[in-house]
Amino acid sequence: MPQIALKTSLAERPIRVLCLIKDTDRPTIETISGLRRAGCDVRASCPPKPEARALLEKAQVPLVDFEIAKRLDTAGIRRLRAELVAGDYDILHVFGNRGLQNGVIALRGLPTRLVAYRGRVGNVSFLDPFSWLRYLNPRIDRVICVSNAVRDYFLGMRPAILRAPPEKFVRIYKGHDPDWYADAPADLAAFGIPQGAFVVTSVANYRKHKGIGELVAAMAHLPDDCPAHLLLVGKMDSPDLDRQIAALPQPDRVHRIGYRSDAPALAAASDVVALATTIPEGLPRSVLEAMCRGRPCIVTDIGGQAELVVDGETGITVPVGDPVAIADAILRLQRDPMLRARMGRAARERVARHFHIRQTIAETLALYGELAIKAAR
Repeated sequence: MPQIALKTSLAERPIRVLCLIKDTDRPTIETISGLRRAGCDVRASCPPKPEARALLEKAQVPLVDFEIAKRLDTAGIRRLRAELVAGDYDILHVFGNRGLQNGVIALRGLPTRLVAYRGRVGNVSFLDPFSWLRYLNPRIDRVICVSNAVRDYFLGMRPAILRAPPEKFVRIYKGHDPDWYADAPADLAAFGIPQGAFVVTSVANYRKHKGIGELVAAMAHLPDDCPAHLLLVGKMDSPDLDRQIAALPQPDRVHRIGYRSDAPALAAASDVVALATTIPEGLPRSVLEAMCRGRPCIVTDIGGQAELVVDGETGITVPVGDPVAIADAILRLQRDPMLRARMGRAARERVARHFHIRQTIAETLALYGELAIKAAR
């Protein structure tokens, strides 16, 4: 990425940013590293995870060693405020509720601009006091929304008279890079899946809104000659799920393997990845990873998952809570290998064109520049 001389018009120096990181997933780390390489004077407060810290250090991102430990962390607020004053930061960019709530307090009376990240749809309300301490707080200059679904939620909140101006909410996708995912496909035989099976994988922890029940129910609607197996990745401990699987005509075709750190490799070994959530997701990581591995996805037609998957081109979208539609989608893909291959290629290309980490970095830089210019006026 070419160097971009981001400077405030008054100080004539690169924009100085402090990032408070909650999660150390690769897209977040790569975004911050990319901002540094592009000429932004960015520093980061990072949880003590060696791999994430190593990536940041490799990109020459200076690390600020303190962590916000709780919702109201008075010691953390003092340390954060001291760092903001000493570092003369133009922008505080916060990833996570805890950092945001404490950051709002730490910034009182300071000219530093505040940028928040929001990766979920919902759970913000005008009637919730914590929402006013976080995403609805007027001290926040911009909320980066991970998808249009997240932004639309904020813009649709009622009563309308309490809504913040639309320009406060900016959609910037959390980008990936298909080249990140080059590890070998996992060996599914280790989980009891026979050779020649048509594998549908879903990565989620069991909650009713995650649509696991709908995926299991879909298995009962498949014809006997469809060799489909359902691979469930994540915490799946539930008596309801136990009973539902046991009631299937072929319960041995559902495989629960618990939490795994190699979800992309599991997706690469699968034929299809499915996410049947009954509520909107922000921008589902499991779907993005599957698309990077060239796998078509079956998703419900809501939220960020519907922004990722183009129905009939990169996968299939189905109505919420419709196991029959899920079964029909599985059967369609199982019976048409050429369609699967075509959709898989298109899925990978869609990530490269519309959800690439380069775009995330460029759009974040543009947002920083806009805020710095307004601050300098």
